[in-house]
Amino acid sequence: MGKIDTEKSKIDKLIRNFENTKYFGYMFFVKYDGQKFESFDENPNKKSVKSEFKKILENNKIKIFKGVQQAGRTDANVSAKENILYINSKGIIDFSKLKFLETEGLKINKIVRTLPFLEFPQMIEKRYYIYEYPKNLVKNDEEIINQICKKVSGKKDFYEFTSEKGKKLKNHTREIFVKYENDKLYFVGDGFLPQQVRIMSNFILNNTKFDIEKLNDENFENRELKIKDKPLDGKYLILTKVDFSEELEKISFFDVKNIEELINLKNENNGSLEIKNSENKLDNLNEKLKNIGEITKIRKIEKNSYFTIFFVEKKDKGEFIGKRGKNVKKLKKIFGDIVVKDI
Repeated sequence: MGKIDTEKSKIDKLIRNFENTKYFGYMFFVKYDGQKFESFDENPNKKSVKSEFKKILENNKIKIFKGVQQAGRTDANVSAKENILYINSKGIIDFSKLKFLETEGLKINKIVRTLPFLEFPQMIEKRYYIYEYPKNLVKNDEEIINQICKKVSGKKDFYEFTSEKGKKLKNHTREIFVKYENDKLYFVGDGFLPQQVRIMSNFILNNTKFDIEKLNDENFENRELKIKDKPLDGKYLILTKVDFSEELEKISFFDVKNIEELINLKNENNGSLEIKNSENKLDNLNEKLKNIGEITKIRKIEKNSYFTIFFVEKKDKGEFIGKRGKNVKKLKKIFGDIVVKDI
């Protein structure tokens, strides 16, 4: 019982916080050619992924609060088939209405609305990379490469597989798996240290002198591997996709076409037994909705796993909510937790 109460309190707080802010969180799904940029983060006098992304936002007159966060930070020259850049903004950003979606080397493919003020990198469960090094430059044979991949995979302290900057971080433990197929290295992990994939790629593909038996848990833990390999060129590396955490999936919104679709979603979630119950029949719900005349003022509907957003015009918001929240209370009885936002 205590666990259920804790979960409900968490959801109630999440809804209250969202009700009390004018901001939304936005996830921009982007792809980019890393060789068109000198860095990922903004740097003075350098063309970066983030600075070019912000130019696209400015061209679309999108104002952001604080900075830009990312699902995966990529090194110089590293490309992305899919990365996500996260911002907070007061505006209602509609992907279909944006006039500017790309700049040289970078393109926005999709936007998903979510909650604001997230620690976004922590909401990403996995990141996927492919390193495709020219076959004629690879020094190890395939058998050795596969053996090393197996040895370096798992949850380990990867202190020796990062840059000097990365070694200054407090935590170097990551869960990473590597495999070699079709002359490519495939990396998947819950997080990566600076330059880690490129250093590991060099070690796996080209270190012909290292004793593989030294790649044991004890040496990883005690940082006694004495790895000296430098990172390979970033132009052969691509971030292919990222996976959401379960919580990010739950708090991300999706469009609902109309009230009828929202009713259908409710019925699907309730299950067949409750659908048969007269109180939840479609006709009964429609009758209830007729008694809320202001329902026609809804301009847009979005939903996540916790609640539904009804967007109405600012001038109609008070009337839609009703005296002492009368209409909202009626809608909550039908649809569960809701939030009203002006559009």
